[in-house]
Amino acid sequence: MIHSKFVLVFISFSIALSSTAQTATPATTILSPNLLVGTYTKKGSKGIYVLSFDTVTGKATEISHTDGANNPSFLTISKDHGQVYAVNEGSDGKVSAYSFIDNKLNLIQEKTSKGADPCYISLSPDQTNLFVANYSGGSITSYHRFADGRLSNPQQFIQHEGKSVNEARQEKAHVHGVFFSPDGKYLLTPDLGMDEVSIYPYQTKNGPPLQIQKASKIQSSPGAGPRHLSFSSNGKFVYVIEELTGSISVYRFYKGIASFIQKVYTHPKSFKGVAGSADIHLSPDGLFLYASNRGTENNIISFKVLPNGKLEEKSIQYYSTEGKAPRNFTINKEGTWLLVANQDSDNIIAFRRNIQTGSLTTTGVSIKLSMPVCLLFY
Repeated sequence: MIHSKFVLVFISFSIALSSTAQTATPATTILSPNLLVGTYTKKGSKGIYVLSFDTVTGKATEISHTDGANNPSFLTISKDHGQVYAVNEGSDGKVSAYSFIDNKLNLIQEKTSKGADPCYISLSPDQTNLFVANYSGGSITSYHRFADGRLSNPQQFIQHEGKSVNEARQEKAHVHGVFFSPDGKYLLTPDLGMDEVSIYPYQTKNGPPLQIQKASKIQSSPGAGPRHLSFSSNGKFVYVIEELTGSISVYRFYKGIASFIQKVYTHPKSFKGVAGSADIHLSPDGLFLYASNRGTENNIISFKVLPNGKLEEKSIQYYSTEGKAPRNFTINKEGTWLLVANQDSDNIIAFRRNIQTGSLTTTGVSIKLSMPVCLLFY
């Protein structure tokens, strides 16, 4: 049986680049686009890395990095690229705010996340509020963002309470992300522990930014473990990756209500291993959907997206990530490159992407970096 309740509380490395084993040299010319990389720091990473990315070769060069950041595993950047915000994942969870000038990060603030192991961070589209998902804490924390990019103390705190059927992974709430709908009117929060995605109306008038009393929910299949999601650009469809069953559930989305239309799997029917699905993104043109699997397979999968929002199951393709634990991946705005962060093999793999067919091709380029987790083009 699944139990759920919400409680609302107000509170006023060095880097090397190789297709062989080359050592990266400091950048002398800034290439476009650039790339932010969030990492775990327990094996020697310096924290957040700023890389220049060459869209001709797929190679990258380090521009700068932080010093002393603790597990800045997920990142977000302001629209004007003036600030970068990171979670600091650990039992004493924190959020760090950085000024970002001339591709260099300077720490300006640290705030408590009010929950253990913050794992995801998002700015509201209007840039006035910041939201954090605390995985082990099973909670969401918000901060007001001032005009100069600084953050208020925690502004709103929402504690999820509940569990689901997988005793090892779903013994309590585990909020795994905070995602805005394209129109900026709703914040969706997948909870792996409760098999739910909460849909909170967002507002900027008086009172807390998330209207908990008006929230709706997506109820996932028992044991599925919703983790991340991706919206179609028109906001009509939402695709939820489910970590524990290696599945993707597709929903029609209208005025804050999600209606189930399809479930597909990211593994062959004969698959008997550990799923470990992680991340999900649509291509910039919305014609293809990609997801990453850790666990036994360590791959990227792709589907064609049909005009009715469903995924064409027979179109599924599998691509090895040439590493272990592909945590997060990103696609450049032109749709010509897909980069994947292999957390456990300490490398980032660059795939060329065919924008007509959606197919991925390896380049032989491996960007060596200790425990990469989050990739963010800017």
